Amino acid sequence: MAPWESLLIASSCLAALWLLFRPRAGYFWRLRRFFINNERVLIEDALKHIYDCEYRKHACTLPSIAGMLGVRGEKVTDLAARLEALGLVVSSGGQVTLTDEGRSYALRVIRVHRIWERYLAERTGVPEQDWHRDAEQQEHRLSMAEANALAAQLGNPSFDPHGDPIPTTSGELPPPRGIALTDLPPGERAEIVHVEDEPEAIYAQLAALGLHPGMKVEVIESNAERIRFIADGEEVVLAPVFAANLTVHKLETAEEVSEHFHRLSELKPGQFAKVIGIARSCRGMQRRRLMDLGLIPGTTVSAELRGAGGDPTAYQIRGAIIALRKEQADHIYIQPMENQEA
Repeated sequence: MAPWESLLIASSCLAALWLLFRPRAGYFWRLRRFFINNERVLIEDALKHIYDCEYRKHACTLPSIAGMLGVRGEKVTDLAARLEALGLVVSSGGQVTLTDEGRSYALRVIRVHRIWERYLAERTGVPEQDWHRDAEQQEHRLSMAEANALAAQLGNPSFDPHGDPIPTTSGELPPPRGIALTDLPPGERAEIVHVEDEPEAIYAQLAALGLHPGMKVEVIESNAERIRFIADGEEVVLAPVFAANLTVHKLETAEEVSEHFHRLSELKPGQFAKVIGIARSCRGMQRRRLMDLGLIPGTTVSAELRGAGGDPTAYQIRGAIIALRKEQADHIYIQPMENQEA
């Protein structure tokens, strides 16, 4: 072999070693970080699940962890052993419970997740159905310092947009409140305090119906086939499996469920109305945009012109003509007026 060939081979080997093992960016280190990060994600997801079981006073077992994480056999057993070796959990009698350190760790992850969901709801245009999935990723990426800074920007909120309490910086969390909508007897009035965001398919349906924390409801019919109730003046029918994902808090007898709201979309050209509010289901950037247009309580609006197909409609708002589509105008609650001076 010629000297230049030996030199070429040696140079190639050095280059390959450099690509594999160069500090931080080498393939070896990238692969190592991938497995470390993947293990951390599994650990943190498992801790969240165990904490959720304890919070709801349910027993947590290896099969429940396996089902939640989508892992099987020896992998979940190895994960549990790893958690126990780290001092995060204790296994006894087939059940898994958190240690103080494990509980603190779980609450940190939950705090990041719920702060990020609140951020998505208030400061972005990310669709509601994507909040949970996005937060599932960010909870493993954001540091606690970054999450706390974000919380400060949001005014240190106490609840996420689904009604779940956000753990404090010291790891405090109030006990769960309310009952499932399926347990509310017919004739009883209540307020939705929590909308469960898992499973995703059920949550997407609840979100599509505009059901959200703060909404007042009254059950009309409740049986094994369906739950029929009034929500902000409109009738909703859900299968019990869907209704069980809504948590409600009973209202005092003196409190009334809101009557049917008139919506801006109902206003016909030439008619006037006074804005009385924006639906709580309208959040984030869309809510801020409507408020920036002047659609705040007390503002007088009039419908001026409707598109040939019935949409959009041009409204006069504080001296300006603004076109809104029906899906936007549906979020604006109004009190119709006989005339402009009414």
